[in-house]
Amino acid sequence: MENSYQYTFVTIWKVRASLQEVWHLMYDQEKWPEWWKGVVKAETLREGDKNDLGKKMRFTWKSFLPYELTFDVESINVQAPFVMEGIAFGELEGEGCWNFKEEDGVTTLQYNWNVNTTKKWMNNLAPVLKPLFKWNHDVVMRWGAKGLAKKLNAELILS
Repeated sequence: MENSYQYTFVTIWKVRASLQEVWHLMYDQEKWPEWWKGVVKAETLREGDKNDLGKKMRFTWKSFLPYELTFDVESINVQAPFVMEGIAFGELEGEGCWNFKEEDGVTTLQYNWNVNTTKKWMNNLAPVLKPLFKWNHDVVMRWGAKGLAKKLNAELILS
């Protein structure tokens, strides 16, 4: 993509809750706006097959900075309760993958997000603002970790 900027994020959450509880809450993406500050909207555009492959969701996100991002995610790999992976299209394009594991009553979620921006103004300002865009992403992810723990009435383990 001409004049786009790539972002690679690795986010890790640890919560004292069962893998199944965490998986069910994360898997029900349409309800993310109920507990994840920053998720303005999450809607199903197309149902997937019996394993939810091909399911297409549209998300709108907002953080401290005065802009929103809207993009679609198509599910390409679901291995309940361990992996949710999708390809993003729209104002962000790339791949995201959630991995889940439980050990000693603590569930760890790792999110790998490799995307390019498609908004012209973001790409034009990225040479200067890329660190601020990364900070903004981290804020939204912290909100998600806190919201997940609160919704599960579980302890969030900070590293």
